[in-house]
Amino acid sequence: MLLLNGPNLNLLGERDPEQYGSTSLADIEAAVTALGKELGVTVVCAQSNHEGELVEHIHAARDLDGIVINPGAFAHYSIALRDAVDAVDTPCVEVHISNVYAREPFRHTSVTAPVMQGYIAGCGVAGYELGLRAVLRRIEEARGSA
Repeated sequence: MLLLNGPNLNLLGERDPEQYGSTSLADIEAAVTALGKELGVTVVCAQSNHEGELVEHIHAARDLDGIVINPGAFAHYSIALRDAVDAVDTPCVEVHISNVYAREPFRHTSVTAPVMQGYIAGCGVAGYELGLRAVLRRIEEARGSA
């Protein structure tokens, strides 16, 4: 399982705490990794501020069970991330800490969401754990129909 975070998310806990809270990315990664262990999956964590590096991580995840991704601002305009997710045959769930629909209008559209198997926004950092559970549910559903 890949937990992938996009630009500026390395600053969680410091950047705009009213919007994103005080939890650091390291804290989120530790919580999701612990939940993964509890649920019997290994979680690999990565973060980049560079679009191409995120694409490379997605490509490398072809051999993993799934992806939980917070693409950050790239969700709103990165066709490259959209195409990378569309190209891998693994369940992907998009997560946003804030309620993007309660923010600026440019955040209301995600070009990546249409190729995801789930979308979680506005649940704070708990959205990451929900995302992990959603990916595992999608895997379970796919195996049940096979």
